[in-house]
Amino acid sequence: MRRLHEHFVDGDEVSLGEALEDLQQLTERLRRDCPWDREQTERTIVPHTVEEAYEVADAAIARDDAKLADELGDLLFQVYFLSLLLAERGGPGLEDVARSIHDKLVRRHPHVFGDAEARTAGRVRERWEQIKTEQEGRSGIFHHVPEALPALLYARKVQQRAAAVNFEYADAAGALADLEDELRELKEALAATGDVAAETEPPAHVFEELGDVLFAAVNVARRVNVDPELALRAMTRRFVERVERAEHFAAEEGKTWTALDLDEQDRYFDRAKTAFE
Repeated sequence: MRRLHEHFVDGDEVSLGEALEDLQQLTERLRRDCPWDREQTERTIVPHTVEEAYEVADAAIARDDAKLADELGDLLFQVYFLSLLLAERGGPGLEDVARSIHDKLVRRHPHVFGDAEARTAGRVRERWEQIKTEQEGRSGIFHHVPEALPALLYARKVQQRAAAVNFEYADAAGALADLEDELRELKEALAATGDVAAETEPPAHVFEELGDVLFAAVNVARRVNVDPELALRAMTRRFVERVERAEHFAAEEGKTWTALDLDEQDRYFDRAKTAFE
């Protein structure tokens, strides 16, 4: 039977430790011998890191195991490379990074490695927030919330911090009612201003009311355990697929999509929706 932490490369059994050490050696050689890798800094690499993280998310949403494994490898290389850059200037290296996250995870799971009790996922999250404050010296409700996060994730993270101090609606129904209120206020703002011309700056109150709607929608998503970033990306991908299928249906009947009026486009779009169900 294949043992845990072992896999096969070209027919040879390779341990987890050997595979990770090989990747470390490869990273060091690329940094030393490849002109492109030699020129990189944290700021030039991080955009690639973010891109790889999104590609991991896409593969996970698609439930494509082979793609997920491939993208995880790309993301893992990013960790190795950035850790090497740290070590080059005397900072923590890969060993320190690995040990640090190991110790942090042990510290934040006293219900696994200690005597604390946490029987639900919600209780585990509450304990995490307590540990961050009591043991890690973090202060303030919104500590360590990076503003560079995509807006939907930033909103969710802020809401999670507020929820940690019990500043939230009692249930999803309360969050949904708030969303309905914000939608009503947006409708009132739009009724007062009328349509906004394309490529022009919207009225300030329309901008603000729409922001409130988005923030409230994220709150509803959080309360029903839906990641708003992943949900929106999935829905956007579905929309693209349906429009492309609708265009294909029109082409099969000798029609050009852009020449169709909205009612005709909707008819093909409805066919495409049915085809995807």
